[in-house]
Amino acid sequence: MTALSFNYGCGYAGCIETVAIDCLMVRLFNAISEDNVGWLQAATDKLRTAFASNLIDIVPSYTTVMVHFDLMSIDIQQARQMILSALHDLELSADAGGNLHCIPVWYDPSVGPDLITLAERSGLDQEEIIRRHCAKVYRVFALGFTPGFAFMGLVEPALAAPRLATPRQRIIAGSVGIGERQTAIYPSESPGGWNVIGRTPVLLFSEGQSLLAPGDSVSFEAIDRGRFIELGGNLAPLEGKP
Repeated sequence: MTALSFNYGCGYAGCIETVAIDCLMVRLFNAISEDNVGWLQAATDKLRTAFASNLIDIVPSYTTVMVHFDLMSIDIQQARQMILSALHDLELSADAGGNLHCIPVWYDPSVGPDLITLAERSGLDQEEIIRRHCAKVYRVFALGFTPGFAFMGLVEPALAAPRLATPRQRIIAGSVGIGERQTAIYPSESPGGWNVIGRTPVLLFSEGQSLLAPGDSVSFEAIDRGRFIELGGNLAPLEGKP
């Protein structure tokens, strides 16, 4: 089915694409940008309110918001109309920035071995990489891969690095990594192919709840080994038997 185009905000154009008979994708942008996040969060809030009990799930991402609705309550035509009505004259809300989180990180090759590789690749020393990674506030674009895994960006081009050709079998929870121009924190132990440069003692996912949400902002604060241990940080090696 052909996508349904519409206008929203200050002259922005979007479209509604059919994913399934009970699922629609609202595409607001065609390229990833930190400037998109506020609009996507505003659209998510408006759609969640508009669909109310008719909503099964809503998933904001880099450029889209997926709306999964209850087909027993409304049909797909009604769902499209609800989206058009909800996003008409969409505006950024005062709290479009979400929550701001300051995450302490121990940057050290013993827990972030790719810090060395990244320094060699960029021509910067490790201290400068740490300084630059901490100098920016990152926006949470989306959650995925594993529960609580927040894709954040964008890191400056000098810090960008491709994902590992062969993913590691075991990444310790709290590991902070860079993949291309995004940065992320592994919320639980898992395989992974991001360039790991440090580790945080902060718990990212607990009892079914994620600390970070799309639209939130994150800054990183460099701490030393002693503070990392004091805050309950895990000193286990990055690689080893699961």
